[in-house]
Amino acid sequence: MREADVSVLAIGFFDGVHLGHQAILRGASAALTFRNHPLSVLAPDRAPPLMMSLEERVSAMRECGARDVIVLDFTQELADLTPDAFLAKVRLLHPFSAVRCGADWRFGRGGEGNAQWLRSHGTPVEVAPYAEWQGERISSSRIRAALSRGEVGDAAAMTGRPLRVSGRRFRGKGLGGSLGFPTVNIESDAPVLKLLPRGVYAVEMSGRRGIANYGVAPTLGDGAWSEPVLEVHFPVMPENPEIPESPEELPVTLSFLSFIRPERRFPSLAALKSQIEADCASCRQ
Repeated sequence: MREADVSVLAIGFFDGVHLGHQAILRGASAALTFRNHPLSVLAPDRAPPLMMSLEERVSAMRECGARDVIVLDFTQELADLTPDAFLAKVRLLHPFSAVRCGADWRFGRGGEGNAQWLRSHGTPVEVAPYAEWQGERISSSRIRAALSRGEVGDAAAMTGRPLRVSGRRFRGKGLGGSLGFPTVNIESDAPVLKLLPRGVYAVEMSGRRGIANYGVAPTLGDGAWSEPVLEVHFPVMPENPEIPESPEELPVTLSFLSFIRPERRFPSLAALKSQIEADCASCRQ
């Protein structure tokens, strides 16, 4: 078979597109994923919160080299297909000659299909080895657990990139400026934010380091937000370039560097101001 005739299909859910996923996607000409997590159908009470929107996931998969990404809705009807019927359905969408997958990938009714099944039915399979960090296997669930503790640096080590959140600027209440800490306010519907603890993070935006409070600003009492938002302050630092102004409707991207502290309610605005000064010092380190 000529090389040009081989279409290698990577298959998986790929939430987070971590280093293990990247090993599966590397060298594949196309990839198959699902719009919704399979557990949302098979065991809804065990379905995990996702780290990425479908658009973010597909974009990251393409960055790994998969030119074409096929997205299927995972339904009970799909789950009930035999391995043969599932493969036939996929081949109608994208003919392939070989498959790349992880060692624990299963497909077809009751998870009857796996790499061994594919080989026994004439389909070449390459099983990507597990990626490891600090001596343990990298998995989406491990990254979610790290994020739930605010360990954004650990998550970055397992995905090979900083945690990034995109959103749009909006005009705030001006209270940060009145305290001497003007903020850029960002609203975002990024799924990963629901995994993060509310609190203060060291961040970077457009090459400038700052601190971001992700939360509702409870010290402000009646002036607190009704839903968590990102309020970003950029301390005056020699290495901090000016961030160019941009229309509020244009998206901006924030990279999370480290977790500084949980959000809490302070007894006074003076106490809050003192804490923000300490947070800014942490950001400079």
